[in-house]
Amino acid sequence: MGEKKGKLRFKSLKINDKYHLGIFNDTTYEQIFYIRLNGRSVVITVAVSVFILIALTTVLIAFTPIKELIPGYPDREMRKTMQRNIFMIDSMENTIAEWNFYLDNSIKILSGNIPQIIQSPSDSTYKSKPFVDSRSKADSLFRQQIEREEQLNVNSNGINSGNKELWNMNLMTPLKGEIVSKFDIGTEHFGIDIVSTPNAVVTAIYDGTVIMSDRTVEPDNIIQIQHDNNLMSVYKHNAKLLKKQGSRVKAGDAIAIAGNSEESNSSSSLHLEIWYRGTPVNPEQYIVF
Repeated sequence: MGEKKGKLRFKSLKINDKYHLGIFNDTTYEQIFYIRLNGRSVVITVAVSVFILIALTTVLIAFTPIKELIPGYPDREMRKTMQRNIFMIDSMENTIAEWNFYLDNSIKILSGNIPQIIQSPSDSTYKSKPFVDSRSKADSLFRQQIEREEQLNVNSNGINSGNKELWNMNLMTPLKGEIVSKFDIGTEHFGIDIVSTPNAVVTAIYDGTVIMSDRTVEPDNIIQIQHDNNLMSVYKHNAKLLKKQGSRVKAGDAIAIAGNSEESNSSSSLHLEIWYRGTPVNPEQYIVF
């Protein structure tokens, strides 16, 4: 007969019963360690042991690199990548908001409307305060006299003094030629028309970013550049556009080929507009043609 294998049997625990838990030597049956317990202490010991095990596991996962071994948990490099992507998305949203602002203003300018001016293109909550004219009648008359005198004052080249900030920018000539139509804000002619040699190259008057480069329904090839200091330049009647929207250009860079003149196909023409702080200015005041 083979040796019968022992079976492990459990009986239900009773709270008030006492139990003896010990460790014996399998050969000599010598008791090495024992502890006396009752049913209540067994339940409490098991509960405390489970709580301590859960707490230790939570601490190890939360404050040690062991958590990175859990499938699906992002490691340090992945978290850095996620943060970098969040910053890039936020920057792209601001850039798109600015481009939409400039595009809306460009459409208003080309349509002959007054562009919107706010502190920041991305700050849609900003509202300008209403202007209150607190000048006296004598002050107004004095200002009008000074403005008339300034309009009559010309420099050595016969050009009005204009805005000093624009003078300091040293705007370049976009097209060498003859001016056949002058700036006249009274007739809503917000620029000048220049006639030059056939297939003449049109260049940027200053560093900036192309915010529009397209063919309109007139039809007309128009390119528009946003510069620093709230300055914008518009080039119309082009035969061909050389720069795309979003391109960064430097002063003197070729941006278009002038279109055929209405008077003759043997010459090229360009309509140039310069807008400063939402107001059209006379290009002849700041550019030598």
